[in-house]
Amino acid sequence: GYRLEINKVVKKGISATQFKVKIKEEGVERRFKDILSILEKSKLDEEIKKETKKIFFNIAQAESKIHRKDIDKVHFHEIGGLDSIIDITSAVIGIKTLGIEEIHSTALPVGKGFVKCAHGIFPVPAPATLELLKNIPTYSGGIESEMITPTGAAIISTLAKSFGKRPLMKIERTGYGAGEKEFNIPNLLRVSIGEKIIKNENLKDDYVSDEAALIETNIDDMNPEFYDYIMDQLFSQGALDVFITPIQMKKNRPAHMLSIIVYEQNLKKTLEVLFSESTTLGIRIREIERLRLAQQNFITETKYGKIRVKVGMFKGEIKNIAPEYEDCKKIAKQHKIPLKEVYEEAKKIAINKLGLR
Repeated sequence: GYRLEINKVVKKGISATQFKVKIKEEGVERRFKDILSILEKSKLDEEIKKETKKIFFNIAQAESKIHRKDIDKVHFHEIGGLDSIIDITSAVIGIKTLGIEEIHSTALPVGKGFVKCAHGIFPVPAPATLELLKNIPTYSGGIESEMITPTGAAIISTLAKSFGKRPLMKIERTGYGAGEKEFNIPNLLRVSIGEKIIKNENLKDDYVSDEAALIETNIDDMNPEFYDYIMDQLFSQGALDVFITPIQMKKNRPAHMLSIIVYEQNLKKTLEVLFSESTTLGIRIREIERLRLAQQNFITETKYGKIRVKVGMFKGEIKNIAPEYEDCKKIAKQHKIPLKEVYEEAKKIAINKLGLR
């Protein structure tokens, strides 16, 4: 059996709600199918069952990868306890009861140090937590403790639509959930509920979206032969794109605007190349959002050799097929044949392989 305790507590002067699950069972380990069976036998709403199953499936996948076992053979340790099952189910029930349509989260603080798990003592974040937080922005936060448990990581990674900036919204309500540990900062989860002011987020559903930095600088006093070398250096340091635009500067001087698109983690190295290799004295930086077609890559076997091909997808349909230029160029040089012949051959084979003709 179990008992729920809901209390009002104060953390660093802030009033919050603390939710505890008290259980009698000890040392019970469950498999994925056992948890599915518990959920199926419950009287929960079907939509709640569905969302809860998604969360546990993601946990099962993470554990399966870590232990190199089939999903059905993985034992859930701490996260398979009745208290964790109730924690996860309660979170889904709460979201539905509040009528939440979308969840957006900040980057997640994982903490630092070590944590005791069923298999021993591990560095923070625990292996399952780390696997669940793949492709999600995280940071240490400087707290000597586990800041995100596998349960928390499973819930937020499954249910959140985005991580990073808070969307433009009109806040209607704010609540605080309290953890048990005491830190030098309030150990709280803050939730703000409101209405989004900009409704164009649905546009992103059909694309792959990400955020990057756009660096721009105007140059009018550099040998133009240097651009080729500088562009190579910028790409080697992680630039996503580099392009040059002819411009007219003050005193009617012809010049070039050098633009670089780069992820934030490569910004420092990019700036080092720019200030070391060019004659610029200053730059402009702004954050940009990119929308791209979903992309799949595969290799075509042509009569000239193997060539990589990029395929752009939109709403599940193929919209663009592009053989890799560098592969085509290399083969054209090797066989001393026109580049366009190699390109068209690769594209034709790719189209046939994809069943488009």
